[in-house]
Amino acid sequence: MPVQCFTAAYDTLVRVLTTPVQVCAAFDPKALDPLNPPVLNQFNAVWDTGASGSVISQNVVDVCALKQTGIQQVHGVGGSELSPTFLANILLPNQVGFVNVKVTLGKLQGFDLLIGMDIIGAGDFAVTNKDGKTVFSYRHPSMERIDFVKQVEHPKPIIVPKEQDRNARCACGSGKKYKNCHGAIRQAP
Repeated sequence: MPVQCFTAAYDTLVRVLTTPVQVCAAFDPKALDPLNPPVLNQFNAVWDTGASGSVISQNVVDVCALKQTGIQQVHGVGGSELSPTFLANILLPNQVGFVNVKVTLGKLQGFDLLIGMDIIGAGDFAVTNKDGKTVFSYRHPSMERIDFVKQVEHPKPIIVPKEQDRNARCACGSGKKYKNCHGAIRQAP
C-alpha cells in the first residue's frame, strides 16, 4: 500500500483540529468507471481522538445521497441512543483516501464530519505546538512508533570509544549499561 500523508498548519495555537474533507457514497475504486466518476462533496471535518468512530451530519447524508446500511448503539455525553449507519468513501487532504468507512449519523455543531479513531488509529498522527503555532500531521498506513521520550533521553549522539565494554556503564552518564543505552542505539537498524 502506498504511503499517503498530509500536514495541516495553523497560524496560531488551536484547540480544535479541523480540515476540509471530501465525501461520497461508498464505491470500489478498482471498479471505477472513468466516464462516470463519483461526485465528491467537500465538507469541514473536526478530528476527535475521543471518538471511537467517525460521525456524519444529516447534511452529509442528504448531499451525498447516502443509503442507510444499519443501526448502531452510540454513547455520548447525553447518554446512549440508536443511530443510523452508512458506508462512505472519505478523502482527506492531499488525496489520503479511505474506502467503505462505516459512519454514524450524529448531531454535530459547526462541522459536517467528525474523524474518529477508526481513521486516526489507522495511521500515524502527531500534533505539535511550537512558536505559538499548531501543526498536525497524518500518515497512512502507520510506519513507525513516534516516541518523544526516547528522543529526549538521547537528544545528542555521544562519541563512544570503540573499545567500550557492552556491560560497562554507558559513557553518556545515564547509569545504564552501554548495551542497553547508546550501544542499543548504535546497533539499531
